[in-house]
Amino acid sequence: MFMQDMAEILVAIFQNPFTQIALTLAVAIIVQIIFRRTIERIVHRIVRGHRYASPVDAEKREHTLTTIFKTASAVVIWTTVIILILLHLNVNIAALMTGAGILGIIVGLGAQSAIRNFVAGLFIIAENQYRVGDIVTLTVAGKDISGVVEDITVRITRLRDLDGNLYTVQNGEVTIVSNSSFGYANVNIDINVVYDTNVDKVEQIMNHVGKDMAADAKWAPHIFEPIQFFRVDGFGDTGVRVKALGKVEPAMQWELAGEYRRRLKKAFEKAGIEIPHPQQVVTTFTQNNSTRQK
Repeated sequence: MFMQDMAEILVAIFQNPFTQIALTLAVAIIVQIIFRRTIERIVHRIVRGHRYASPVDAEKREHTLTTIFKTASAVVIWTTVIILILLHLNVNIAALMTGAGILGIIVGLGAQSAIRNFVAGLFIIAENQYRVGDIVTLTVAGKDISGVVEDITVRITRLRDLDGNLYTVQNGEVTIVSNSSFGYANVNIDINVVYDTNVDKVEQIMNHVGKDMAADAKWAPHIFEPIQFFRVDGFGDTGVRVKALGKVEPAMQWELAGEYRRRLKKAFEKAGIEIPHPQQVVTTFTQNNSTRQK
């Protein structure tokens, strides 16, 4: 008798729509956790199975794909949960879907931009144009927006610039992508020296500074090819412009360029090589007024 009463109580509890909703939510959370861990393992194996330029590139690709698949799985799971909850509440799904279909036609007429963003996002991810963590410049409506990619979805990209500003860009609005942290980067430096400087000596010093940096334990892991003298790049109003180039790790070009300039300035000072500075010549005119006596 007791067991029968307990069974009836349990049946009543499980037939309660709010209990069913609570169980549905609990199962959905468990399924999402399982999916997240499974996605992480699968993406890790796929990405590590391909050859990338560096471990950093592989890590960025893995992070980007993991984020996308986790978001997609969450959308599918919770969309299913919403439908199940409506069923538990005895909502007429067929009538709701019919109304939603009519509404969808109306909304779809103005949803072309959303479809364009979605398709563009798929191409960005599939073609590996940029990844989470990359430093990029996106041209949107003729304006360049630069920053670190913090998030990518099939609809939007979020960038944060050096000032901490967060930009949300619709993928379909991007016309040009400039990625400064893909594969490798170049240190590209212009230096001015006065006209009477021995260019051969400048070349020797620039190459020596670049080799010293490449041998430094702190900087060596980030340098693929030492920063070296490249060419005499032009003649200015106050001096000769020379160019230095070097191949380095992506996203490290600015820090390495700053260190190279610091060392080069000290080397130039030691060798007596002068870096020109703008000069302004001011000429004054004195006007003598003469008077006539009548």
